Amino acid sequence: MNKYILIADDNDDILEILHRYVTKEGFSPIMAHDGPETLKKFFEFAPILLLLDVMMPKKDGFEVCKEIRSYSNVPIIMITAKGDDGDRIMGLDIGADDYIVKPFSPGEVMARIRAVLRRLDISENQSKDIVCHPGLEINISEYEVTINKQPVSLTKKEIEIFWLLASNPGKVFSRDNLLSSVWGYDYFGDARVVDTHIQRLRAKLAISEQLNWDIKTIWGVGYKFEVKHV
Repeated sequence: MNKYILIADDNDDILEILHRYVTKEGFSPIMAHDGPETLKKFFEFAPILLLLDVMMPKKDGFEVCKEIRSYSNVPIIMITAKGDDGDRIMGLDIGADDYIVKPFSPGEVMARIRAVLRRLDISENQSKDIVCHPGLEINISEYEVTINKQPVSLTKKEIEIFWLLASNPGKVFSRDNLLSSVWGYDYFGDARVVDTHIQRLRAKLAISEQLNWDIKTIWGVGYKFEVKHV
C-alpha cells in the first residue's frame, strides 16, 4: 500500500498544518489548492485517502467527490467551514466517508484518518465478502448491493451498515456498536448519524412484504437484520 494522502484546501495555513501532522504519522502528503488540481493529482498519485475541503475555487469539494466516486471507492474525509446538517448529509450522501467542520484539531483529523484506514484494512482482509439472503446479495469488496437481481444505489456507509447487519442476522447492534464498527472507535460525531443512515437505507431499499427479511428497530437499544420465517 502506498503512503500518499492527498490534502485539498485553498488555505495555505491549513495545508501547512495538515502537511506537518500527516508527515509525522509516516504518510506522504500531496497538496492541491483547487478542484481541477485535486482531480489531476488524485489520478496521478492514486492516494490511499483524500482530505477534501468543500469551498475550493474552480470546482468545489462536492463536485470533486462526485467525480472521484464515479471511478474509485478511495476513502474521502470532507472538511468545511459549514456545519449545518444539510451540507453534512449532502457530503455523506454523495459518498464521503467522514465530515469534519472547521475549526478543527489536527489531532482529531489524524484520529479520523487512522479510523478510516483501519476500517479499510478490515474490509480488505474480510474473508466473507458476499452476504446472501433470499432476493438479496451484498458484495462488500465491490460495494455492490442487489435486490431481486436489480442493483441498488447506496453510499459506502449505507453498504457497510447493511453488510454488518445482514452478516449477523438476529443480532442487535446498538448505535454505539454501529458507530465503532462502521465509523471507528475514534469517531467524534453524534450517534444520531446512525439513525439518519438507517432511515435513508430503508428508503432506498424500499423493503416490502414480498421480501422475507427486514431491518428492525429495537426501541431503546438499536437495530437488527431480521429474517422472517414463513
